[in-house]
Amino acid sequence: MRYALGVEYDGSEFKGWQQLGESGCVSVQATLQDALSSVANAPISVVCAGRTDAGVHGECQVVHFDSDVERSSRSWVLGTTTRLPPSICVRWCVPAADDFHARFSAKARRYRYRLLNRQVRPALYRQTLSWERRPLDADAMHRAAQALLGENDFGAFRSAQCQALHARRELQAISVSRQGEVVEVQVQANAFLHHMVRNIVGSLLMVGAGEKPEQWIGELLAGRDRNLAGPTAPPQGLVFVGPLYPDVWQLPTEVTL
Repeated sequence: MRYALGVEYDGSEFKGWQQLGESGCVSVQATLQDALSSVANAPISVVCAGRTDAGVHGECQVVHFDSDVERSSRSWVLGTTTRLPPSICVRWCVPAADDFHARFSAKARRYRYRLLNRQVRPALYRQTLSWERRPLDADAMHRAAQALLGENDFGAFRSAQCQALHARRELQAISVSRQGEVVEVQVQANAFLHHMVRNIVGSLLMVGAGEKPEQWIGELLAGRDRNLAGPTAPPQGLVFVGPLYPDVWQLPTEVTL
């Protein structure tokens, strides 16, 4: 049977989602697979909706796996979570159709980037907040970000290590807002390039700080030159909110379009 899981994790202590062959490299994927395999008493491999980098968190990462072992959804959730470190938990488990695929069935993916905008760095929530001491104009950042909407070549916001075959992506929504001292960027797209969100945020910060005009973001997009864009924002402020699927897959509402 195929199962779908919703997984929450603090990425601070991991080298990212993906299991790698490096000695001593601890990934979220490998840690989750070990716990699931213990519950099943058999090897289990998972496929995720979207890989996250070292230090990036997941609010509702969706994975699927296949197993011939009979376990209830409650057993998969509680049994797996008890075998996981405090930084990872399984939020839910549902049986899935044989042709459901956590990555390829997703129609959209969502990220949230939050940073503390004050002169003093954070002490509380420092693992999930980035920090910018310069005063930021969140409204200017929001207006500038709207130039990124639609299907475009996002080469200007793509890392040199990106392995995607092309840089065209459809950015479906992006917003920048302020809540007290916290500035929040929310982004939704059909898919993302390596470091795409962090590179967009790094450039928007230059607009927010008054170093660049609002139209500069649109110019970067059109120029497709990563060397001209802003720096890559730190990872700790980034959370993979989760993917979105058509309701035909009958998944929980938090990941359903």
